[in-house]
Amino acid sequence: MAEDDIEIDLDDLQRRMEGALASLRTEFASLRTGRASASMLEPVQVEAYGQMTPINQVGTVNVPEPRMVTINVWDKGLVGKVEKAIRESGLGINPQLNGTIIMLPIPELNEERRKELTKVAAHYAEHARVAIRNVRRDGMDQIKKAKAAGMSEDDQKLWESEVQDLTDTHIGKVDDSLSTKQEEIMQV
Repeated sequence: MAEDDIEIDLDDLQRRMEGALASLRTEFASLRTGRASASMLEPVQVEAYGQMTPINQVGTVNVPEPRMVTINVWDKGLVGKVEKAIRESGLGINPQLNGTIIMLPIPELNEERRKELTKVAAHYAEHARVAIRNVRRDGMDQIKKAKAAGMSEDDQKLWESEVQDLTDTHIGKVDDSLSTKQEEIMQV
């Protein structure tokens, strides 16, 4: 194998690290802060027409004010099921019915709950860091294999520094996202 044939797929490594970041953003969105947000309902599924369906596919989700989420359910027959799904979701929100509109008043978070949520956010961030480090390890393994296949010492060092830079950048993004989320949670 000629040295020119040896390629490390940095795009694949970057895509996988971006995937870890995207997953972290989704997890952060499901953390309830004192503010209302339509994304907090994303994990909630409703049994509709014989299958589990996301809430945003059975009604329109709106945030008319900072502490209120409303769901305008399209099918009257599903209102009870949507309400039940929200009650059982573990979000800690008490839905109020108004015809086909379900109102979700978002209660204030107490100090203890805020601290708990910052710990959960830190836990999610650590999972993302581990995922990014695993991608880094895969990249380093590819480089080792390429070295065994004839990659020069200089090329090996160059690729290792590329992979490390990619890793540092993504870990930095995780840390930034975490501090932003923790500030948002602690904001009264």
